[in-house]
Amino acid sequence: MKFIHLSDLHLGKRVNEFSMIEDQKYILLQTINIIDEEKPDAVIIAGDIYDKSIPSEEAMLLFDDFLLRLSKRNISVFVISGNHDSSVRLSDHGKLIENQGIYLSPVYDGTLKPVSMEDEYGEINVYTLPFIKPVVVKQYFSDEEILSYTDAVRVAIKHMNVDCSKRNVLVAHQFVLGAATCESEEHIVGGLDSVSSDVFDCFDYIVGGLDSVSSDVFDCFDYVALGHIHGKQYIGRETVRYCGTLLKYSFSEKNHVKSVTVVDIKEKGNIDIREVMLTPKRDLREIKGSYEDITNRKNYEGTNVDDYVHIVLTDEEDVIDAIGKLRTIYPNIMKLSYDNKRTRENNVLTEEGAIEEKSPLELFEEFYTMQNNVSMSPWQTDYVKDLIEEIWGD
Repeated sequence: MKFIHLSDLHLGKRVNEFSMIEDQKYILLQTINIIDEEKPDAVIIAGDIYDKSIPSEEAMLLFDDFLLRLSKRNISVFVISGNHDSSVRLSDHGKLIENQGIYLSPVYDGTLKPVSMEDEYGEINVYTLPFIKPVVVKQYFSDEEILSYTDAVRVAIKHMNVDCSKRNVLVAHQFVLGAATCESEEHIVGGLDSVSSDVFDCFDYIVGGLDSVSSDVFDCFDYVALGHIHGKQYIGRETVRYCGTLLKYSFSEKNHVKSVTVVDIKEKGNIDIREVMLTPKRDLREIKGSYEDITNRKNYEGTNVDDYVHIVLTDEEDVIDAIGKLRTIYPNIMKLSYDNKRTRENNVLTEEGAIEEKSPLELFEEFYTMQNNVSMSPWQTDYVKDLIEEIWGD
């Protein structure tokens, strides 16, 4: 049985105040094209459908259109709510559309029944577990010891009464111990059969805190379709997997390659996993260099100047209205920063005497040096001196 594993659509998301709706429409259409080529039996969407618990109207319409397109292809669709979603809103009318083969996980109430499917290898059971917290599970199993997220997920799975002799798939949205994240909770691991430590160089931290779940709670499942972490990776074994987002949602992901995960489950213990790469309408990337180099036509001709960019200027002096000027070339510049002596060093102003003994000009010069790691130029000193004299008089 072939599955397409998706997660963390974050429909309606804004990145650096830029709406991503147009880009999300584009990538979802590309995903539909991949589904048409792959002809899967089911599509899994492992949570964080929306970026907010109260999504915008355009985000809701976009997801509605995506589900409608999937329903016309006569394939099963499994959707769970993530920590960004409202489980109540997402599961609304879930029972009504199950006849169309679309299964929206209900609000967690302590009971989880699988959807059973059949193929040439026999029965396969799909369990959908929305994002849960220990306090939620404790409401239904007060006699169980639930002190952590691992306890909560273990208890929830225990009460599913999973038959481990059968092929079982779990759709879940949790942090799993050892998962690597970047700035926006988000990536890349190496090949499908190994992980090299150098892939974690961009990560702020490796998840393993109080909100993480030990991967051994999933031992009874042949494949665990995870959502929550935005970078594609597997935890412990290849079949406990985050598929990652369809789009880059922060500049910490600038080197990531986004994809759709295709899972082909044959007889028990025989699973093929591969990735189909995605091409966004606009990439999210970083450009670094001097203002003169970056604005030199020969350096940007032939590139997609409509990409979302973070420009890092290496000039020692600030360029007046740099972002306004650069936007004439890169209309979707999201961020501008400097990498120079001033920003690389972190000077601390040392006290050279009582403040009251220093003139306003001396204090300003010290402040300027502390902020910029260079002394004021003669013309700057004269300019500030004239301003001080104009304000305070002789």
